[in-house]
Amino acid sequence: MVKEELNSEEKFFETAVITERFVKKYKKAMIAGVTAIVVIVVANVSYDINKQNTMEAANAALVELQSDPSNAALVARLESLSPALRDAWTYSQAVANRDVESFKKLKDSKAPLIEDLAAYNLASESKDLAALDAYALKQDAIYKDLAQVQAAVLLMNASKIKEAHEKLSHIGIGSPLSQVANALMHYGVE
Repeated sequence: MVKEELNSEEKFFETAVITERFVKKYKKAMIAGVTAIVVIVVANVSYDINKQNTMEAANAALVELQSDPSNAALVARLESLSPALRDAWTYSQAVANRDVESFKKLKDSKAPLIEDLAAYNLASESKDLAALDAYALKQDAIYKDLAQVQAAVLLMNASKIKEAHEKLSHIGIGSPLSQVANALMHYGVE
């Protein structure tokens, strides 16, 4: 029993010595690893907090803009906090006021949705047949079929019925505007 107990203690001390050697040998690497993990966690938390604060500040600026839409300082502040949100605000104001100049500025927006909607509204408000056609030819245009219908109506108003019918024929059966296109083709007079 005594012999087993001594062997057990020897093994314990042997393990302690091996562990101590390992710690001494890799102490700097372990400290660097732990420090790196702590720095990464702190940086990630700081980034998330900063992002959240920026989002809240942008939302607060947007709420203030709703009560005072003509405040240029608030628009500039919103631009610095969130350019995409500023573009959305500008777009909403342009739609409400039918402001063609704002639509022109928004055609170069970094937000793809705003860029697409602004291009459509610019073509629609200016009643520009070439711009409507160009918009309808875009691969992922949101209002592609509506642009086709508007172009057809403009052509019908110009007494170009045959061209209008051709435009309307490009609208697929699965489109929500297919019934409108069919009605315009049948009642649009030939």
